Amino acid sequence: MAEEAKPKWEGKATAKLKGLAASQVWPLLEDFCSFNKWIPTIDTCYQVEGVNGQPGLFRYCAATISSSSDGSEKSIKWCHEKLLEIDPIQRCLSYEVLDNNLGFKSSVSKMEVLPTDGDEQHGCEIEWSFVADPVEGLTFEGLLAYFDSSLQGVAENMEKALLST
Repeated sequence: MAEEAKPKWEGKATAKLKGLAASQVWPLLEDFCSFNKWIPTIDTCYQVEGVNGQPGLFRYCAATISSSSDGSEKSIKWCHEKLLEIDPIQRCLSYEVLDNNLGFKSSVSKMEVLPTDGDEQHGCEIEWSFVADPVEGLTFEGLLAYFDSSLQGVAENMEKALLST
């Protein structure tokens, strides 16, 4: 008897950036190998192969995670990701998680920079959505909370970078 397929997890996080146009934020986000600049928990993110800004680009991201309650034990969590699509006109990109030790079997994410209320004068927002197989050791709510807290950090760090120049 065939194993019944588990439904995919689908979620989305949104972060608003006040005083910044989508056209200002997009150049930071489209640099696929600079995620460590924007998410404080990521230690490293670099190009493995492919052409920067082109579908087919592979990146490696890693983070040091405390694996004990007192923080004395650390482990490295890592993943390889492939850029699937990038559209500078629509200001969006999508990527797939490949080899990893995070528990992902199948996961595709999309990031978009959109003008708030369709008007650049009101700032912009970043949407980060995902479709993934259930992740062993995580709940859907836990994964969604990770995306949300990470995206809030991205927005905060991008605001600081752009408003301080």
